[in-house]
Amino acid sequence: MNQLYSSILLENAVNEFAKLPGIGRKTALRLVLHLLKQSEDEVELFGTTFIRLRKEIVYCKVCHNISDTEVCHICSNPSRDAQTICVVENIKDVMSVENTRQYKGLYHVLGGIISPMDGVGPNDLEIESLVKRVQEEGVKEVILALSTTMEGDTTNFYIFRKLSPTGVKITTIARGIAIGDELEYADEVTLGRSIVNRVEFTNSFK
Repeated sequence: MNQLYSSILLENAVNEFAKLPGIGRKTALRLVLHLLKQSEDEVELFGTTFIRLRKEIVYCKVCHNISDTEVCHICSNPSRDAQTICVVENIKDVMSVENTRQYKGLYHVLGGIISPMDGVGPNDLEIESLVKRVQEEGVKEVILALSTTMEGDTTNFYIFRKLSPTGVKITTIARGIAIGDELEYADEVTLGRSIVNRVEFTNSFK
């Protein structure tokens, strides 16, 4: 056992917390010691919450967002504009766009972006299911709201080629988002304006 720890249980707990992104061993130790000060009921609730999250969370069968039910609350909301789909990379991007309060349509979560360097190709993403939604659900506009990185632009072009035969209007967020920025780090005002002022994809780089 590491001599810095008086308990193997303490060390094991620190090791687990230290596996989390952005958590170093000093922070992990501080978190574990904080939990030790809490009541057994509070710590049990803490642990049970994450066990339930892992076991019971599902992905919406329509848009692939995280959900408690088969169809998420956004897709099942009759007040949303079902003729507009905003395509995003991940679940965090859904949250970012929702926080702007400027968008009232539906979403489609790709689960990543095309990145050959990382071994991620089109078949690893939810692109075919997007094409199917456009073909079958009366969608009139698809907004490409991916990060303005090389990988994001590559994914945009691939989706554009796949959707062009359907005749659906394809737009992209305005370049108020700086080149190279990831969507989740954009402030809400800038992101909101970028969605409202979206442009036709074919004219997006003119």
